[in-house]
Amino acid sequence: MDAFKGSLVSELGNETAFTIPVLGGIPVSESVVVSWIVMAVLALAALLLTRKLSVRDPGKVQIALESAVQFLNGFVKENIGSHWRPFAPWLGTVALYIGLSNIVGIFGLTPPTKDIGVTAALAVMSMLLIYGAQFRYNGLLGGLKKFAEPMPLLIPINLMEIVIRPLALCMRLFGNVLGAFIIMEMIKLLVPAVVPAVLSIYFDLFDGLIQMVVFVFLTTLFTGEGIKEPE
Repeated sequence: MDAFKGSLVSELGNETAFTIPVLGGIPVSESVVVSWIVMAVLALAALLLTRKLSVRDPGKVQIALESAVQFLNGFVKENIGSHWRPFAPWLGTVALYIGLSNIVGIFGLTPPTKDIGVTAALAVMSMLLIYGAQFRYNGLLGGLKKFAEPMPLLIPINLMEIVIRPLALCMRLFGNVLGAFIIMEMIKLLVPAVVPAVLSIYFDLFDGLIQMVVFVFLTTLFTGEGIKEPE
């Protein structure tokens, strides 16, 4: 058991993959390297899947991609409203990154979303999107008035949400990915064969994709709340 505890603590840490020999050494963590791999895979997939697009004779892959984009656009439009168009590409990109990052454990890589620094960065980006859109489309005065909705009495609570929302997004994603990782490590210790492979389909694939949907859905919902006019 002590050996397992030591192994688990070691796995939970964000190890340094290598050090850049400048300015006294800049450590590059494993989560950053895996994030680079994820981004490279997504970029390569985008190039390969879109290199033979056709208007008159679309193939099955193009039809599938167009259906996915149409679904994403419809989802964003429904939750954000008439100003949806600038947000759909960003939300789609974040969904792909989080989704692939959560399931790379199937391929023997450590999910970068197990690093709280990665999930915190994603949450801060969502916060900037949410409140940037609120002031961009409502103006300074209109953006400030949003904090008084639906009644001025709720101003303190609405101001607290500036911190609570990104914190909730960060900890929900980080906690679920980390929890799944710990459970899988314990199962591998108790039942080394067969069972871990089956359960990894749930924890690494199904649960990872669920957390991607939740993160993107909440970001879209919060952004729409800050833009839409009160009914």
